[in-house]
Amino acid sequence: MKSNLTLLLDKIRRRVDTLSTEDEKLLAICELLKAEVPHYHWVGFYLVNPGRERELILGPYVGDPTEHTHIDFGQGICGQAADTEQPFIIQDVTQETNYLSCSPNVRSEIVIPVFQNGIVVGELDIDSHDLSPFVEDDRVFLEQVCEIAAQLI
Repeated sequence: MKSNLTLLLDKIRRRVDTLSTEDEKLLAICELLKAEVPHYHWVGFYLVNPGRERELILGPYVGDPTEHTHIDFGQGICGQAADTEQPFIIQDVTQETNYLSCSPNVRSEIVIPVFQNGIVVGELDIDSHDLSPFVEDDRVFLEQVCEIAAQLI
């Protein structure tokens, strides 16, 4: 029997196959993740700015609006993930000195880089209003989601 996350991964693949544009496909991924995983409250993609190396720009997302539409590599958790090319799981954002607050409701965050040919081209950022909700299964699952996203960017 397939796990819920495996079923969701299949649903994501089927959904993006029905859409035309990169933005539509990335937004559909965000919508499905937010709708299907109870502790994913804000889901979005940041993409490497093609006009300015080492800067992320906000791409498709679902959730509350954010003022963080441009993030330099190294800045905040998203910028750290892009700079180090490593996933970040932050179970309590109040314990981070380099955290960029998007909403007072955010308690934790997970950021997974998206790679093409070994180069970071974006990342998937997920905020949760819950404290310590992320487990290893989230990271593994979201890395698989990012593999799908890499083919779309």
